[in-house]
Amino acid sequence: MTIQQLLKTAPVTTLLLASFIGLFVMQLVTGVDANNPSTEALVKWGANALPLTMMDDPWRLASSAFLHIGLMHLLFNGFAMYFFGQIAEPLFGSAKFLALFLLAAIGGNLLNNYVTWQSILDGTGQPGLSAGASGGIMGIGAALLIAALFKISVNGMVLNLKSLIFIMGINLVYGFAVPGIDNAGHIGGAITGLVIALAFAIGYRQRLAVALQNAATQQQRTFNPYQTNYSYSTHDNTPYDSQYSGQYNDQHDNQSRYDATPLDQSPHIDANSTEQDTVVTNNETNASDINANNSAESITTINSSLDNSAAHDSGIKPEALKKPSIIWQLLPWLAMLLISIGFVWWWQDIHQQLLQVLKAIE
Repeated sequence: MTIQQLLKTAPVTTLLLASFIGLFVMQLVTGVDANNPSTEALVKWGANALPLTMMDDPWRLASSAFLHIGLMHLLFNGFAMYFFGQIAEPLFGSAKFLALFLLAAIGGNLLNNYVTWQSILDGTGQPGLSAGASGGIMGIGAALLIAALFKISVNGMVLNLKSLIFIMGINLVYGFAVPGIDNAGHIGGAITGLVIALAFAIGYRQRLAVALQNAATQQQRTFNPYQTNYSYSTHDNTPYDSQYSGQYNDQHDNQSRYDATPLDQSPHIDANSTEQDTVVTNNETNASDINANNSAESITTINSSLDNSAAHDSGIKPEALKKPSIIWQLLPWLAMLLISIGFVWWWQDIHQQLLQVLKAIE
């Protein structure tokens, strides 16, 4: 992916990478060693240092995330940010992605300071310093783990859960195996990222459920807009065959009798036959009229039934589309607000402990 494509797809990731590189170049310009910077130089450029961070310089909790200890440290974190950022930023959105990175970095530094301070109280540790974007990057990686667990897609693709677990596992194992790695910062950042991503995933699931329900409703409107029931009424009218079969049979019997009469009565037979044919013809004409009247009544009945059915169906109101509750959209921000409040309280707690110890020493 080119720089222009990265800037278009993940602008915050691009700016973070540029800030990492820019700060490192500024250090080199001022004479800082590229591979082994001094403690004084790191403190000057904003490293997380106890007790400074927990006393008068709380801004170091965030500034240390942009500072790196040597070129290899910068390259490793820069590649991890590039790899995770181009996936996580389109998934969570630029604003949430930036807030996630900063809070995860702060959470990692706070846990590092807390662990360091407890070790000092126990007499097993001493003040130190830390720097690097590892805590924020671990938070992003942990957030992607939650996204993969909830099967949240990125541009139509679902994240590979096993691959993410493997990458996160390597980072944690490497931190415990190699001396000088800020494991507390990694763990603190990962926990912060997990909590924020969990709130995002819950809100995403709720909004997705509403969207699927609305899609089903819309599909029902599209493919089944009307439902008309056709009913045919059965009238108690006597059929044509039953009305006229008896009359026709009588005339047929009469005709048979006429055929059986001797030949000397043939003039009388012809007259009667002509008269009977006239009667049959008139009967057939009357039958046709009756049948036509019945057909017209049947059509009128069907049309009336259809009109009643249409009027009945037009009174059915379609199910209204639902809107997702705004609480699910604000849930990630509420979670980050609560985390921020918790971080302030945590900093205040360690700060007060430091003040009490300093006062006791004096």
